[in-house]
Amino acid sequence: MQLNEIYQSIQQDLTRVEEIIISVTQADLSWLPETLARDLKTSGKLETLLTHSLTSSGKKIRPALTLLVGKIYNGNIDQLLAVAAAIEILHTATLVHDDAIDHADVRRGKATINKIWDDDKAILLGDYLIAKSVELTATTQNTRVIQNLVQTIMTICTGELAQSFDAFNPKQTRQHYLHRIFCKTGALLSLATESGAILSEAPEKAVKALREYGYNLGIAFQIIDDIMDFTSTEEEMGKPVGSDLAQGTLTLPAMLLLERYPDNNPIREIFQNRNPTENIKRAIELVRNSAIIPDCYHLASDYSAKACQSLNLLPQNTNRQSLTTLAQYVIERKK
Repeated sequence: MQLNEIYQSIQQDLTRVEEIIISVTQADLSWLPETLARDLKTSGKLETLLTHSLTSSGKKIRPALTLLVGKIYNGNIDQLLAVAAAIEILHTATLVHDDAIDHADVRRGKATINKIWDDDKAILLGDYLIAKSVELTATTQNTRVIQNLVQTIMTICTGELAQSFDAFNPKQTRQHYLHRIFCKTGALLSLATESGAILSEAPEKAVKALREYGYNLGIAFQIIDDIMDFTSTEEEMGKPVGSDLAQGTLTLPAMLLLERYPDNNPIREIFQNRNPTENIKRAIELVRNSAIIPDCYHLASDYSAKACQSLNLLPQNTNRQSLTTLAQYVIERKK
């Protein structure tokens, strides 16, 4: 099934979310002194950076989750739209920062902010986008949702720090990996689902269930991403294949490769900076020609199933079914 089919019940609302995001590219600086705001607007630089980062075509899974959940319980649409846009803008900020940290050249098939304008511009733009996501969320005046957003930002930063300190470390455990990918992906997805539930005044048991749905969906999503870093093409991924290995990030396929081929393992060679280009190719070939990929898919499917189980106490309607179908899509997607 295609995403546009899954999003059918919220398609018009997603269009409104995109309009909010596009409006951010106009760089409203009305809180500044008039002369300063005019000078910054006239320079056009901020708007150029915002347009480049916010007009990329993504799957919009995070805002879709907020809207689908909110519509199960008939939430306040204006609040749902603001938070859905805020979460997508926050996601974009994390990508801008990631690219600067990793010195990546390409994202979603086009040059990154840091590639065109340097790392310092990317970091400052990411900071601006984070601030904008908080500002949008604050319009709901819901302190619980605002606090969750801020805590999610801290969770993401903590995960990035852990990944940075563990770079090129082959001795990480499966638990380390799961914690890291929750911080990387699960935290934002669970924020999206929990926010939708809170803003629609869902029962507390449903709020907890939807937070768990987002957590498990996020783990499944990131495992599939990590699989595709070995199995996809650069055209499909919008970035070079094997980029995680090049950055010293130990993902699930690489962990299994280390476990199953303890001798003469290319992961150890990469992490010791021995012929990294050749050994990345070798690692990709070994993973593709083994049982590692099916085993990774099996684990991702388990987390997707857990996500769907969390939905059992929710009212049965079209939007709940869309959440179930989305969990299946996450496993089957190719990019």
